[in-house]
Amino acid sequence: MKNFENIQFLTLANTLVSLLTAFVLGSIVGFERQFRQRTAGLRTNVLVAVGAAIFVDMAFRVSGADGGARVISYVVSGVGFLGAGAIMREGGSIRGLNTAATLWGSAAIGACAGASLMLEAVAATAFVLAANTLLRPVVSYVNRQPLDSQTSEVTNVIHVIANVEHRQAAMTVLEEVLEAEQLPLSELKIDQFGENEVEIEAALSEASVDELDLDRVTASIAASPAVRTAFWAARTV
Repeated sequence: MKNFENIQFLTLANTLVSLLTAFVLGSIVGFERQFRQRTAGLRTNVLVAVGAAIFVDMAFRVSGADGGARVISYVVSGVGFLGAGAIMREGGSIRGLNTAATLWGSAAIGACAGASLMLEAVAATAFVLAANTLLRPVVSYVNRQPLDSQTSEVTNVIHVIANVEHRQAAMTVLEEVLEAEQLPLSELKIDQFGENEVEIEAALSEASVDELDLDRVTASIAASPAVRTAFWAARTV
């Protein structure tokens, strides 16, 4: 009973408001990630935001502003390690950077909520959400602009395998699909692939293209009867 007598209901109510704020705002960020089927979706972003809020709120209650400031610095570094786990290297490309950055943003939102900086938490949510939604058309536009190949660190290459007698038909399919997707070529190479097949390598001009777009493009090319298989890979230059 003594423990119940020591409960400060006003402080408890403030903590609940902080956690609820972190939960709601983390859900908003996480929903957008879940909708786009990213690695860190709704639950992950909510847990990161709420976890950061719990630690920061507890530190403020136990040690005051100095303790809260120390814990916030630990949250920043700790979530950095968590985000690093979401980063994967595939060939010459790296995946998960945006996911890691979003988790970092969710932690910042939770830390603001835990420190009772509610308006700051709302503002941070708006900016994280804007970065993941409003900037997508800008990124897509920039990625589709032809670049000098000397300035590109990574080149995405589409590989098409076809029988020798279907070489021209496969070339036509490749060109039509790339034109429809507005993906300009920087280099096209055809090599013998075994005895009866050829390999067509189409290097794209963009420095980076969304991997889901490349998966869709190669699937569309591979669907042609003239093509035996099609796939893409990143090549460092």
